[in-house]
Amino acid sequence: MEDFLPLNGTDHVEFIVGNAKQTAHYYKTAFGFQDLAYAGLETGVKDRTSYVLQQDKIRLVITSPMGPDSPLHEHLRAHGDGVKNIALWVDDARKSWKETTQRGAVSAFEPYELSDENGTAVLAGIKTYGDTVHVFVERKNYQGAFLPGYRPLSREFQPSDTGLMYIDHMVGNVGWGEMNIWTEFYAKVMGFNQIISFDDKDISTEYTALMSKVMSNGNGRVKFPINEPAKGRKKSQIEEYIDFYGGAGVQHIAVATDNIVETVTALKSRGVEFLYVPVSYYNDILDRVGPIEEDIEPLKELGILIDRDDEGYLLQLFTKPVMDRPTVFFEIIQRRGAKSFGKGNFKALFEAIEREQENRGTL
Repeated sequence: MEDFLPLNGTDHVEFIVGNAKQTAHYYKTAFGFQDLAYAGLETGVKDRTSYVLQQDKIRLVITSPMGPDSPLHEHLRAHGDGVKNIALWVDDARKSWKETTQRGAVSAFEPYELSDENGTAVLAGIKTYGDTVHVFVERKNYQGAFLPGYRPLSREFQPSDTGLMYIDHMVGNVGWGEMNIWTEFYAKVMGFNQIISFDDKDISTEYTALMSKVMSNGNGRVKFPINEPAKGRKKSQIEEYIDFYGGAGVQHIAVATDNIVETVTALKSRGVEFLYVPVSYYNDILDRVGPIEEDIEPLKELGILIDRDDEGYLLQLFTKPVMDRPTVFFEIIQRRGAKSFGKGNFKALFEAIEREQENRGTL
């Protein structure tokens, strides 16, 4: 079948935050992103300030409202700092909006053009879970740094990168009984396929559980796992997220590297905090996953998790939440052929998250 919604990849991810300047500085200092573009009072934009940061193929837009009447204030009030827009790079934004709205998507905003001396871009948006929006970005006729309305930005402080390359997947947390609603949305409205499913037997510990389904677009460049809570003895990480975020939203962004030891070492040296993995995890890890190319000792020292599927193996590690609220975090992942998502690590990962929940008094 012809893909009615061809996606070239993730164009950018936009965070709405309380202080864009300070948050942008954090992602530059801690994660190694660099300046790309800016929009604000100096560029004629009166209602918000946005810093665009880039590392390899990853673009983050960090935005704060400027006035008390901005609708972005409502997003902050409801959710705190978090992801508002997941922008998808397309060749035809008008067609993408038409195809998805005809299939049942609720329009966030109709297609419109933005132009400046560098050309014209077309944007359109549809609503997804919670207050999250998918923005279709068509930039084939635009040659500027980012989008019209932004000017190139390159300040003196440009830290070296940390080896992050592209967004591997982005995970959405939804409420009780909503996982199938949203996986059906991605299948029907956006033409995605379900590639993996996990139930509460796969993802559970003594205390908590969740269920998850992974949706992927046709060429595999965009993957969205969707999580919902499952019954457990105590409050799961998904319930904690929904309580503090005020509803469904983006839980974590998985970013790829081709040398996870170097990347995690660099991130830790810059103050990024990761979940703690007990040394006992490594006692029989090679018996479970088989031979790997990496030396086990640096992985053990850094707490990097290992898992294998029929295609190969992967290495992964998860940061602690990067907000004061226990909501959004990042996953660092290196794939050595594996196409899966670390099923063999779920128990160790969830126990690590539960230790953090216990420290917060929210387990």
